[in-house]
Amino acid sequence: MSRRRRLRRESWGFALGSACFIVGAVPWYASAVGPVWDAATFVAGSVLFTLAALIQLLLSGRRPPWRPGSRADALDWWSAAVQLVGTVLFNVSTVVVLAAAVRDPTNAAAGWYPNAWGSIAFLLSSTLALLAAARRWELSDPAARTMHGAWLNMAGSLAFGIAAVGAFVLPATGGLVNVRWMNLGTGLGALCFLVAAMVSFRSDDARRAAT
Repeated sequence: MSRRRRLRRESWGFALGSACFIVGAVPWYASAVGPVWDAATFVAGSVLFTLAALIQLLLSGRRPPWRPGSRADALDWWSAAVQLVGTVLFNVSTVVVLAAAVRDPTNAAAGWYPNAWGSIAFLLSSTLALLAAARRWELSDPAARTMHGAWLNMAGSLAFGIAAVGAFVLPATGGLVNVRWMNLGTGLGALCFLVAAMVSFRSDDARRAAT
C-alpha cells in the first residue's frame, strides 16, 4: 500500500472515530438508543482512533527515534507513539463501560466516562506534535505536520481533559464533578479532531494536485 493511501486511511479513521464520539456525547442520542448502543458507539470510535493512530505511527518520521534522523522526525514519532497508547487506554475504558452497560443498563457505571490517563496521553502527544510542526522543514515528509492541524489536535486534547475532569467521581457523594463538562468536553474535543482530520484531507489533496 502506498504512503498516500495509508495517509488517507489514517485521516478517515480519525474522522469517523471523531464522528462516533460526537454522536455518542449527544444526550438525546444516548436516550434514544439506550446505554448499550451508546457505549458501543464509543467503542467503535475508540477502535477507529486506534487503527488511525497505528497508521500514523507507521508513517511518522519513517523511522523510530533511536535510528539516525532529524529531531523533528523523533518528535513526530514519539507524538504518534504516545497517541497510540492514549487510544489503547480509551479502548480499554470504553469496553469496560460497554460491559457494564450490558450487565446492568441502569447502573451508573454504564455511562461514558472519559479516561483520565488517555486524556493525559493525548495532551502529551499534542505537545510533541506542536514541537514537531514547529520544525516541520526537518521532517521526512514536511506536509505530515502542520501548525493549524497540531493546534486543532491540542484544542481537542484540552477539551478531552476538561471532560475527564468533569467525569471525576466525588468520593463523598459518588456523583460526577460536572456531567455537562463531560459531555461538552467530549463533543467539542471530538469536533476538533474531526476538523483536524478534514484539514489533513485538504493537505493531501493539495499535495496530489502539486504532483
